[in-house]
Amino acid sequence: MSQPTVNLTETVHSAIDAHRHERGPLLVILQEVQERLGYVPPAAVPLIARELNLSRADVHGVLTFYHDLRTEPPGRTTLSLCRAEACQAVGAEALVAQVEEALGVKTGQTAADGSVTVNQVFCLGNCALGPSALVGGRLHGRLDRDRVVALVRAEAS
Repeated sequence: MSQPTVNLTETVHSAIDAHRHERGPLLVILQEVQERLGYVPPAAVPLIARELNLSRADVHGVLTFYHDLRTEPPGRTTLSLCRAEACQAVGAEALVAQVEEALGVKTGQTAADGSVTVNQVFCLGNCALGPSALVGGRLHGRLDRDRVVALVRAEAS
C-alpha cells in the first residue's frame, strides 16, 4: 500500500499543535492522525516522538497496544465481527471462521487487493440480535455467512 497523499509532516504537526497543551496527549494525537489519514504511518512515529520528547519505543508501544489504531491503511470496507459472549452463544465463532474463509481474509488483516479489512470487537451492544457486526460502520444483527458476504459486497460497490 502506498503512503497517503496528504503531507504527513503537516498532519502530524497540526495534531500535535492541537493537543500539545493537554496532559498526556500521545493517544489523542495518534487518534487524530489516524482520523485524518486513515491510519498512523510508521514514518509518523519519529516525528511524534521528537515533538513530545518521547522515545520512539514509547510512541510505538502506545500505537501497537491499542487495537483501534492501525499502522497500515484499512481496506475500502471495514468489517468488525462481534466475538463477545452473547454473540458466541449464537454462533459467532463459527461465523468468524466461515467469513474468513469466504472472504479469504483472516481477522486482523486486510485483503491483498485492499477491498476489506476484517476486525474483531468484543461487544457491539446488539446482544439480543447476535451474531452481530459492523459493516462500513453500520450495525447489523442476526447474521450468517451469506448475509455478511452480501453486506460486504454491497458496501464495496
